[in-house]
Amino acid sequence: MTIRVLIVDDQAMVRAGFAALLNAQSDIDVVGDAADGKQALEASGRTHPDVVLMDVRMPEMDGLEAARRLLDPPPGVVHRPKVLMLTTFDVDDYVYEALRAGASGFLLKDAPPADLIAAVRVVAAGDALLAPSVTRRLIEDFARTRPAPRRDRALRLNGLTPRETEVLELIARGLSNQEIAGRLVVAEQTVKTHIGRVLAKLDLRDRAQAVVLAYESGLVTPGQ
Repeated sequence: MTIRVLIVDDQAMVRAGFAALLNAQSDIDVVGDAADGKQALEASGRTHPDVVLMDVRMPEMDGLEAARRLLDPPPGVVHRPKVLMLTTFDVDDYVYEALRAGASGFLLKDAPPADLIAAVRVVAAGDALLAPSVTRRLIEDFARTRPAPRRDRALRLNGLTPRETEVLELIARGLSNQEIAGRLVVAEQTVKTHIGRVLAKLDLRDRAQAVVLAYESGLVTPGQ
């Protein structure tokens, strides 16, 4: 199955470079590009991409607002692409807010080409791009400096079983499925099943939102 990608960046050379790289892959097809968030919404409506590579800082409408609108569309709009944020900085307030809005992760613009290709595939498959330690640091930094009201978020965890709560905590600590399986001495498929139940019970799109909720609920605390 071919992954349909929309590239959103206010620099034409960046869009062209990413498009050339991704179109060279047999399983990826760049279906459009846009120079700002407003154009991104229009292009997404026309092309129905699977993944949107979204620059954070752009004129007209920034990537955060565009991501919010794509991930929470108005009534009648059924298409919701995965959103992968692109940023120049390893810690960015906009990126954290995008994760809260439902973005599937973020990638530094100067990441190696292979990382960009892998990121598109990971996000298209329904996983979150959370493996890099910089992502965990970003979430910890903002959870520490701007704690959100915790009580309502903590109450959301009451429906989880003890094992599901344990899995959520390990996800928030940045462990992969394989590492969680090793820690709990269970099969990796069992871990995937637990994660699926956690996401369903908490009405979360992916691991990115699960990590944010784990910190905001107080299940995991920065530096713990």
